[in-house]
Amino acid sequence: MPGLLRRACTGLLAAGLTGACTAGDNQTARDSTAAGTSLDSTAPRVAAAPVQPGDWITYNGSLSGERYSPLTQITPANVAQLKLVCAFDAPDTVSLQSGIVAVGGTLYFTAFNNTYAVDGTTCQQKWKHTRAEPPTYLKVSRGVGYSDGRLFRGTGDAHVLGLDAATGRQLWDVSIGNPKIGESVPMSPIASNGLVYVGNAGGDNFDVRGRIYALDAATGRVVWEFHAIPDSGAVRATWGKASAENPPAGAATWTSYALDDAKGILYVGTGNPAPDFVEAFHPGLNLYANAVLALDAKTGRLLAYVQPVRNDFHDWDVSAPPALITTAGGRSLVAQAAKDGNVYGIERSAVAPEAVTPDTAALAIRYKALVATRENAETPLTSDRETRFCPGTQGGVEWNGPTYDQKHGYLVVNAIDWCTSVKLQRLDTLKGAPGQSWSGMDDPKMAFGRQDPISKWRGWITAVDAENGAIRWRVRTPKPMVAGITSTAGGVVFTGDLDGNVLALDAGTGKELWRNPTSKAIGGGVISYEAGGKQYVAAAAGLNSAIWPVHGGTARIVVYALP
Repeated sequence: MPGLLRRACTGLLAAGLTGACTAGDNQTARDSTAAGTSLDSTAPRVAAAPVQPGDWITYNGSLSGERYSPLTQITPANVAQLKLVCAFDAPDTVSLQSGIVAVGGTLYFTAFNNTYAVDGTTCQQKWKHTRAEPPTYLKVSRGVGYSDGRLFRGTGDAHVLGLDAATGRQLWDVSIGNPKIGESVPMSPIASNGLVYVGNAGGDNFDVRGRIYALDAATGRVVWEFHAIPDSGAVRATWGKASAENPPAGAATWTSYALDDAKGILYVGTGNPAPDFVEAFHPGLNLYANAVLALDAKTGRLLAYVQPVRNDFHDWDVSAPPALITTAGGRSLVAQAAKDGNVYGIERSAVAPEAVTPDTAALAIRYKALVATRENAETPLTSDRETRFCPGTQGGVEWNGPTYDQKHGYLVVNAIDWCTSVKLQRLDTLKGAPGQSWSGMDDPKMAFGRQDPISKWRGWITAVDAENGAIRWRVRTPKPMVAGITSTAGGVVFTGDLDGNVLALDAGTGKELWRNPTSKAIGGGVISYEAGGKQYVAAAAGLNSAIWPVHGGTARIVVYALP
């Protein structure tokens, strides 16, 4: 059934009374259902309109990932006048962490195995694509990437799809992983110059290693593949005690990437080594886990790398998408947030596309700014007792990284305080098996630790000076902050919270200027885009999770604008 179109006809929706303004089923929407094996890449496509400055073409807005909108109609002076324009309700009850892509006034998002196109000014469904697949434990898809009239997305069974953006018709479907061993593709791909960049998740499972791919945008053919844990050589030797019973694992990717399109350099943040909590099973540098990689976008050749988190035994992925920024002072940086609670400012000006061998000095950490609480981080984990540490395995910065507020020169980021207690399984009894989590926790029902009660969790919104890492303002929130966050040229920062509020803050001070309830926990994208010469704000609400104890109900996209 198509999603329900709800219009803001009485103002009651804006007050959170969602049942008061239902327009009924949208019978004009198209459904495109695919079994997952059809190929239609040769069929004619509608010519793609040029991307406009007010479009939001990736999970993080631009290919460089700054999560910054150049739009200026909404300002601190008038943001309190924002009104709900419309809302689109989908029937899916999933862990809605999808980013929202906006192109030419159309919004695109995913709800696990469904992909939707919705009019960005009326919330009328344009089309829906469904691909049948078995449900995964997390039921997560983080959305689509857009390029040249095509959309690209991953699946829970480790496939990547190409769709026609105008019609939702499936163009191709290729497999890049093995779901039987726990591999999936929840990340939002990015695409440019005929290539789609994507990778596999699942690095917390036994014998799963991260791989990064470039696929041909027209056919899905693999153009190149980079192994984040090489199969042999000096880098493989950084995994001490590797064996058939203890294979190197981890370094997977599960959010999104960033691209320096002018230089042709792809930037990727990688996940933790596994078993997550047992450093004794993987002594050494564990390259290229917990790293930021610079790859030649055309060939996949490694140009440079840096490892912000070393000797990890806390499941502290360098997981949030990187943002490629140039500061007012002229510094070219990778702004990289991680689950260890830090935002890293990494110099990238020396990364050279012509590098023949990886340059270990070209990516240099200039500062790190702590944006979450850090406690007991150096205490070893043991099999004798529980050890509590912060950030926990669901703490720090998760699947949404910082926005770069160009007006003030601030990196503004959401973060989580939620601590974890871990007791190791006896190491002489620790055995892995394909398809099973590989963490080292003594209780398999809590493979990634025992989380603090939610009475102790909280969140932060923090502005970090992009030049030097100094904290310029901080806002403490009663619950973790996991939603997308976007700054605008108008001087406003938009985000959402787990209580279901869409929020607007003054980018210069952090002062809250406006909020609107959706009644659904927000863990997805919050963006700003232009349609018909007007600036809009949209948010993806409806987070339900086996990990996060919130119940957001069915998926909803809400759209706001000035009167």
